Amino acid sequence: MDRRSFLLGTSTLALSQLLFGCGGNKQTQLKVQLLKGSIPGQVVNQFHKGLQQRVQLKFAPVERIQDLFQQLQNWQQKPKTTDEQGWRRFIPFRQGQKAADTDLVTLGDYWLQAAIEQKLIQPLQEVQGNQLKQWSTLDERWKQLVTRNDQGILDTQGKVWGAPYRWGSTVIVYNRDKFPKLGWTPKDWSDLWRDGMQQRISLLNQPREVIGLVLKKLGKSYNTDNLDQVPDLEKELQILNQQVKFYSSNNYLEPLIMEDTWLAVGWSSDVLPVLGRYPQLAAVIPQSGTAIWADLWVRPAGITKDSLLSDQWIDFCWQPSTAKQISVLTKTNSPISTNIAASDIQEPLWSLLESDRKVFDKSEFLLPLPPSAIKQYESLFAKIKV
Repeated sequence: MDRRSFLLGTSTLALSQLLFGCGGNKQTQLKVQLLKGSIPGQVVNQFHKGLQQRVQLKFAPVERIQDLFQQLQNWQQKPKTTDEQGWRRFIPFRQGQKAADTDLVTLGDYWLQAAIEQKLIQPLQEVQGNQLKQWSTLDERWKQLVTRNDQGILDTQGKVWGAPYRWGSTVIVYNRDKFPKLGWTPKDWSDLWRDGMQQRISLLNQPREVIGLVLKKLGKSYNTDNLDQVPDLEKELQILNQQVKFYSSNNYLEPLIMEDTWLAVGWSSDVLPVLGRYPQLAAVIPQSGTAIWADLWVRPAGITKDSLLSDQWIDFCWQPSTAKQISVLTKTNSPISTNIAASDIQEPLWSLLESDRKVFDKSEFLLPLPPSAIKQYESLFAKIKV
């Protein structure tokens, strides 16, 4: 599913709506809207059992990140005040005027700039107040990812806008039965240009992802903001395009399973769940580095109640034992060191969940680029696909 688009969203494993605690208007509540499949139900249950106070937990799974982002937008919509509305504008709680009533929401890091810029979320002020006890255990890269200015740009002097709780990467997935006769197996982006792969590949229908992997092959950054300064970029893209059978951000695994393609580039959140079911498939993180993504907890703008319970939930997600559960059961990586053993997961997933630090250090988040750069990416991508 498409993690990086404002038109499409993503889903992973299923999670039914979870509701713990007894009724009662005076009871403390924690309301969370989360990406479906991104938190196992037993983790919420364990959190509830460990609470000292009487609390009602409401965890509502949402199918796609797009829907979560749109919900944040809906909460902040200004009510219409045009004359033709007349007396209707004085009716409280009318449609379009509903205030945010959720304490935390899942958001992908790729959407973070837009959420900050549109004032859909507020900083996690509790981080600066040291109420998040586990914050110090995060690697500096995770802290940098969510520390931004009011325009959503990375800024070490900025505010903390989110709490990462799981992450994944763009990977190469391939049919292992097709490669012995070629005498090699995929290990890096450069393999996509090899002989024998013409019309055998599917790529994500995403300018930043496709042009990014070519930039990585050329020793450049995914976040290059002037493509005109990269020699041979268009030439390399044209050659790669000849290898590609089709571009899709949603339906790239089915043709691989049906053997219409031999290799695909996709997101680990889509790829890992199918590896155990289809032993002919294998996946690898490109050795020269790849694009990485993170799911974050963010706090909707307008929420004014005490954030202590929200802090406790975020801290709980960052405890090593909980982080390990989230990683193993949702088949994603964790921003917290989890010491996953080979016996904890299926063998095909081991190399993808047990992160290679050298490869991780070469990998990059897709960071905000100026509008002029985005236009360059979109224009070049459209050109090479013609």
